[in-house]
Amino acid sequence: MATIAFIGLGNMGGPMARNLLRAGHDVTVFDLSGPAMETLVADGAGSAETAKAAADGVDCVITMLPAGEHVETVYLGEGELLDSLPAGTLVIDCSTIAPETARGVAEVATEKGLAFIDAPVSGGVGGAKAGSLTFICGGDEATFTKARPILEPMARNVFLAGPHGAGQVAKICNNMLLAILMAGTSEALALGADNGLDPAVLSEIIKQSSGGNWALNVYNPWPGVMDGVPASRDYEGGFLVKLMTKDLGLAYDNAVKQQSAIPVGALARNLYQLHAGQGNADLDFSSILRLYRPE
Repeated sequence: MATIAFIGLGNMGGPMARNLLRAGHDVTVFDLSGPAMETLVADGAGSAETAKAAADGVDCVITMLPAGEHVETVYLGEGELLDSLPAGTLVIDCSTIAPETARGVAEVATEKGLAFIDAPVSGGVGGAKAGSLTFICGGDEATFTKARPILEPMARNVFLAGPHGAGQVAKICNNMLLAILMAGTSEALALGADNGLDPAVLSEIIKQSSGGNWALNVYNPWPGVMDGVPASRDYEGGFLVKLMTKDLGLAYDNAVKQQSAIPVGALARNLYQLHAGQGNADLDFSSILRLYRPE
């Protein structure tokens, strides 16, 4: 079993850290939210007053942070967490950030003799709680092999996408498609409802037809159609609109750099930006349905 510092205990990080505890790892946590840390301490985690203190003497550091600026602050900012870790320490960043930011942190980590891997996740809060996330890793084969036993208690799938930053590229491609699917699913259900169809019945029809997709199968955006999803608890919790908007911005910025055409992805970004600006930034991303059914 490993000694692990887990930094960032939001909707995803908290359940992930809990699964590491259940697997028998010795976990010390840090988050700016005291209540978030207290919940993990009650489950057996240690706690620390700073990220640097949490990482003191551990085998592995895992971060799950909202955006690239937070990742850079933790690893490269004042106090420089990377500078305090002994050579050979495994560092896993599970945040979704720009590929170039991941590469920048990886470069500094490598210079200091650390084993760094970017490992953003897919699977949502439900996957984090169930330990069934997909980890999409970027790094070298040796670091991936070293990280895999740490990731497996939290995962159903663990992939090596390529070198540093490749995990982030794969993740922003995935989330761009997810946003497109959720917006399209909401649009189709709203059209059916406008014609008098029961959204639950229409969902079942589409699930068994060529329009079937992940949003319909496990994350239906229509309130009351599916139990246990954010749509059935007034879109509370889950993957927030502001985070989806951030990820779509990452995809858009990357497409500009690569001169890639993403017309549908750009439209999804605009839809989510509009939705966020209407006071929905802290709701689950499936609340995009409200663009089509504002009542």
